[in-house]
Amino acid sequence: MAERPEDLNLPNAVITRIIKEALPDGVNISKEARSAISRAASVFVLYATSCANNFAMKGKRKTLNATDVLSAMEEMEFQRFITPLKEALEGKDTLVKSKDRKTDSEEQDKSRDEDNDEDEERLEEEEQNDEEEVDN
Repeated sequence: MAERPEDLNLPNAVITRIIKEALPDGVNISKEARSAISRAASVFVLYATSCANNFAMKGKRKTLNATDVLSAMEEMEFQRFITPLKEALEGKDTLVKSKDRKTDSEEQDKSRDEDNDEDEERLEEEEQNDEEEVDN
């Protein structure tokens, strides 16, 4: 388990990217709102993991699998997410089976990781600038 509650939070760069993709162009989000969404997302992940773990334990398994997560989503009354999640999982299976696509996926992951690092650095700079503006 995590030593500090902050260790359970999702990376800010990932949360910011998801938020920006969900909002129309020109809509901004405050630092406090971004933080609230990040905490809510972390709580959701912890809750979904706990529910999925219950299904794995009922099956006398120590490893969570996709079926456990799908069952957890249904138990949590998030049925509308089950079909898109299944489709995403099927798409991922197709990528794993194809070596060419797997190589492309690895390159995209590297690129995405580099983008995440850049996003995190930019967000940290923005937060520092915001704090400096408040102090002035």
